[in-house]
Amino acid sequence: MLVCLCWAGYVHAQAISHATDTSRNNVRQIHQAPPKKIAAIKHEVSVGFRLNTNGWSAYSDIAKIKPLDTRRSDMFYKARVLQIELTEKKDPKEEKITSEVSNSTSGSSKYIYGKINNFYALKLGLGFRKMIAGKPDPGAVSIHWLNLFGVSLGMLKPYYLNVYSDPSAIKYNSSTQADFLNQQVIEGNAGFSKGLGEMKFIPGIHFKSALHFDFSTNKKNAIAAETGINVEYYSSAVTLMANESGTPYFVDLFIALQFGRRW
Repeated sequence: MLVCLCWAGYVHAQAISHATDTSRNNVRQIHQAPPKKIAAIKHEVSVGFRLNTNGWSAYSDIAKIKPLDTRRSDMFYKARVLQIELTEKKDPKEEKITSEVSNSTSGSSKYIYGKINNFYALKLGLGFRKMIAGKPDPGAVSIHWLNLFGVSLGMLKPYYLNVYSDPSAIKYNSSTQADFLNQQVIEGNAGFSKGLGEMKFIPGIHFKSALHFDFSTNKKNAIAAETGINVEYYSSAVTLMANESGTPYFVDLFIALQFGRRW
């Protein structure tokens, strides 16, 4: 029995020694293993919608991210931005009303009284988002300053109305002015497609400056809001309403929401 007890003690001591050596080897391997390299976020693609003081805009941003901190590129970064935008300009006096005249033709019974043209613009801009304040933690907000400059292609389309006194839709000119502004004969809007073939293209330039607030809590998602000022200038004056002089430039304030992905 004494021999057996001695042998059991010896085996137990060997097992403890082996376990201790194994543990030490594991710890040594952990300390010797090279740290994993965290891939920096480099790209961002997003879409957004703006409410402007003179209309609306839908846009898409394609951004190249330049990390200020490689290990936390989703929290501290700046970006070069390519932006594509479609916008519609509206006059502050525009008001949609419903016609009291029965509509005998196709189109809507609603119309904007005094509106003579629709104006849209397709814009391409290149800019830079500079970080003002980074995220102290992933759940916080980072603030960036966006400045963007580019070219615009304005699209001016006549606004057509259906009127009781004419079997075909009319647009505003010197010969139709009386009926076009007479609510007693207006049946309604002739529809968006009417006048597309008469669209005029007006080249221009634009500039945008805004504060960009990044709310993303996941480095792969892009969730942001923007607020700022937009300026556009075109090669010829744009007239939206009857009895008003046209203007070649537009200045507006805006707010926007933006969603996308990063990788």
